[in-house]
Amino acid sequence: MSDRDAPGRGRPPEPREIEPAAPEEFGLTQVWWGDGKGKTTATLGMAFRAAGHGFRVHVLQFMKGGAASVEDVRGEYNAIRAIPGLSYENLGHYGWHAMNDGTDERDHAAEAEAGFERARELVDAAAAADLSTPFALDSDPDDGMHMLVFDEILYAADRELVDPEAVVDLIESAPDDLELVLSGSHERPDYLVEAADLVTNVRKEKHPIDAGQRARKGTEY
Repeated sequence: MSDRDAPGRGRPPEPREIEPAAPEEFGLTQVWWGDGKGKTTATLGMAFRAAGHGFRVHVLQFMKGGAASVEDVRGEYNAIRAIPGLSYENLGHYGWHAMNDGTDERDHAAEAEAGFERARELVDAAAAADLSTPFALDSDPDDGMHMLVFDEILYAADRELVDPEAVVDLIESAPDDLELVLSGSHERPDYLVEAADLVTNVRKEKHPIDAGQRARKGTEY
């Protein structure tokens, strides 16, 4: 019996080369919120999965950046760069608004507003593109994409750095075939529940941060 045939060892299918493709059933709006760990992890997991099928995916991060205990370059940035068809932008919010995280307060409202305008540009770009066709894996996100992830945008809305109703308007203006994924906030985004197709509450039962554990490289960043 070979090692691969031994108990507990599956037969993984051979991975295929990633080639540009277009999804057949995209077009939903997903919302991930809650006080538990894993919202960004889940949304990035979907981004990697979609990119693995050759779909064009772009991630726009609000608020999240470096802090006294977190390096500027998070592990996901390096991984995204290595995946064809997946790209990201970080809006430069180094630290968290209204939180004692060891960073100096900056003009978060102005940065969030500029970031939201960028989000509008990306949605408009998708609306102007033909989402039923593949995009080159190295194409500019301004040429359109099949999945757009707005990481931590719900935190920005929760803190009124962006208008929650403007977030709803943004969703409603998106083209039918664009998959939108929004994450962030410990508070339930009631303003989004009706507009969204999927709403997931990531709940905390126990978290080491409550016992003083700081963010760890490779798990939190």
